[in-house]
Amino acid sequence: MRNYNYEGFKKKSHYFGLTLALNSSGFKVEHSRALRPEGAFKVNEGVASPGLTLSMITNFKIGEYFDYRLLPSISLSYRKLIYTPTNGGPVQEDLLESVFGEIPMIVRFTSAPYKDARVFMLAGVKYSYDFASNSRSDKNRFDLVRISPHDFQIEIGAGMQFFLPYFIFTPEIKFSHGLNNVLIYDNKLIESTIIDKLFSRTLTISFHFEG
Repeated sequence: MRNYNYEGFKKKSHYFGLTLALNSSGFKVEHSRALRPEGAFKVNEGVASPGLTLSMITNFKIGEYFDYRLLPSISLSYRKLIYTPTNGGPVQEDLLESVFGEIPMIVRFTSAPYKDARVFMLAGVKYSYDFASNSRSDKNRFDLVRISPHDFQIEIGAGMQFFLPYFIFTPEIKFSHGLNNVLIYDNKLIESTIIDKLFSRTLTISFHFEG
């Protein structure tokens, strides 16, 4: 089966594009010894919330089946931490609103094309900086914890490429997990002392338009 549209794009050593993506971001929480039955809180958990990501794409071909991809991005993210008191009081929520500047660096392995379509898997790393970080707002009691603006994450994912006459349409799903603890410990905030470590987690559904 001949791949008419793929043959045109096959000759390019690199190409560019844009991405519109939906993300669901949250935290993996590792608790400290301060979270005990006799403590102030009996449950503390991270809850994922939806957000939006916009990216520019630079794609370099490495042979026939591999690509190196650089996707500088702006991401709007909303993450929640929920605290349940031991005394039966109202549940507390800390909504952390972030505006990330991100630099994902991805290696992608693609299959052979079939009817102008092919599948792929990807893996890579991402650095992100939170322009809306509360890391210096230690006097702001609306924030129950303080979060570092710097984060490094590993990423894995999969998707499909559809080679159309004038561009490549690429839906993709990707999971990111933080490598470093983003919690800034503050012994003045009881909500901070019950947490030992916080790691970012993000599920992203992307729609790439390339060519």
